[in-house]
Amino acid sequence: MELKRVVVTGIGALTPIGNNLDEYWESLVNGVSGADIITNFDASKFKSRFACEIKGFDPLTSMNSKEARKLDRFAQIAVAASDMAVADANINKDNVDIDRVGVIFASGIGGLITFQEEVTNFAKGDGTPRFNPFFIPKMILDIAAGQISMKHGFRGPNYAVVSACASSTNAIISAFDTIRIGKADIVLTGGSEAVISEAGVGGFNAMKAMSERNDDPKTASRPYDKDRDGFVMGEAAGVLILEEYEHAIKRGAKIYCEIAGGGATADAYHLTAPHPDGLGAKNVMFAALADAGMKPEDIDYINTHGTSTPIGDVAEAKAITQVFGEHAYNLNISSTKSMTGHCLGAAGVVEAIACIKSVIHDIVPPTINHFTDDPALDPKLNFTFNKAQKRVVNAALSNTFGFGGHNACVIVKKYIP
Repeated sequence: MELKRVVVTGIGALTPIGNNLDEYWESLVNGVSGADIITNFDASKFKSRFACEIKGFDPLTSMNSKEARKLDRFAQIAVAASDMAVADANINKDNVDIDRVGVIFASGIGGLITFQEEVTNFAKGDGTPRFNPFFIPKMILDIAAGQISMKHGFRGPNYAVVSACASSTNAIISAFDTIRIGKADIVLTGGSEAVISEAGVGGFNAMKAMSERNDDPKTASRPYDKDRDGFVMGEAAGVLILEEYEHAIKRGAKIYCEIAGGGATADAYHLTAPHPDGLGAKNVMFAALADAGMKPEDIDYINTHGTSTPIGDVAEAKAITQVFGEHAYNLNISSTKSMTGHCLGAAGVVEAIACIKSVIHDIVPPTINHFTDDPALDPKLNFTFNKAQKRVVNAALSNTFGFGGHNACVIVKKYIP
């Protein structure tokens, strides 16, 4: 079978540093931190009292109040981002075959805020089971995919992908594969996450995974810095419209870039920790390069998983040097989590969007909050510390790794007709 080319024709982004694509990219290039004191709930008694929240989001811009009450926050922001992407791609029931348009969407956790609220209300009561009739559909993480399809009338393949923090990268790869083997013309893909709540923050605090730099939230996410002390939680929704190349050309679509390939592997090592030598990370980058038919030398920029954890950052850097050899020192590497925080199941898509914009504009966004070099890291690697750098970016690779040892990697490249 001859595989079809797949291009990106629409983008939607709702992030801690911008509520649309242009705002998000401008903040990335300018090194803006999205971290601040938590406003979603009273976090004064928590070990981490800050996060990267979306600012000023109003669900009523995308739905009426009745519809909003039926959706958890993660689904509300998913629908809002999908509206942006669909409008950007200029697709509707009149100019595409809706039976050939799919939705493959991700979340790492889903409706945790709803779950917490319902169980808390039950525990406070007299034991009588009074639950919201929308409790289950608000909580299940596939509801975002379902709601997006209902909002836009898309009747093609529709399902959810979950692989912790690799979720939305795996969703992109699934969408890519669905189109290139001819099972759909267009797939709306990406992911959303919104778990900045007592349960979310408390749970990750209990794992000692998050930064506790409460005196200076904006500099708390410090990937590759010697004094990093854990990740900063973020929330976001990102959407890509993937489209078969010939289909996009026929309808005169705007084309951002081409999806070159993707890879997925498992560490098969530990519940939450990465393989210390970056074995799974190394294998997934090799897998993505092989799928794309590309050599290591073809990559110009890597948007790393780079969560700002002591072990994870070192393991990923080791993997990069193993995969790219001497070319590793010609690469630009950066972790945009230094600005957005770790958006968990949505991290992959918001970072893939950063790669797409980098390929379009030939600018690499920085890793901000670097103060002290880590002797455990190869000093010859260019982590694009503190300031964006201009360079030709023909192809960019985005890494995501999740609890359970899930690894996923996607490669985007400049669109050439």
